[in-house]
Amino acid sequence: MSYSQSSHQLPAPCIIDTGTIVNKQDIERLLNDLSRVRYIHSLDGEIKNEGEGCVMEVFCDPQRSTLIANQAMYLNVQSFDYLHLSQSATKEAYFDLIQDNRQLRLIPLSNPLQEQSTEPFNVDALEAMVTQVLSAKWDVQIDDDGECPF
Repeated sequence: MSYSQSSHQLPAPCIIDTGTIVNKQDIERLLNDLSRVRYIHSLDGEIKNEGEGCVMEVFCDPQRSTLIANQAMYLNVQSFDYLHLSQSATKEAYFDLIQDNRQLRLIPLSNPLQEQSTEPFNVDALEAMVTQVLSAKWDVQIDDDGECPF
């Protein structure tokens, strides 16, 4: 009995709470769940910058930069070689993005489970948006009737 090459493939990695992630899509997925974070930027083991910010965008593009300014963070996974996922002594997750001698540590300040359960569905805001859209559509239809208002 012979086996084809495909039957001997290794299973995809399974990383739970700690480990090293090299796949850019996996890194992007992990970082997309972040919102508010504390960050520590180190170069050669020496802290260069630290602060708090909000992750505005996570992307994978070799032509664009990772940018952190004005408490806004735009993270390009192409800026890093890998991500090391760890847990603190209190079992809180943190993410070390590594590129050569540079490390960007991201420590979440918000919890995705708490954010989902505490964000109320704002019915009034949704209703106002629908009203605006319908009103704009009616205005366009009135204008398209061919009647000149002058």
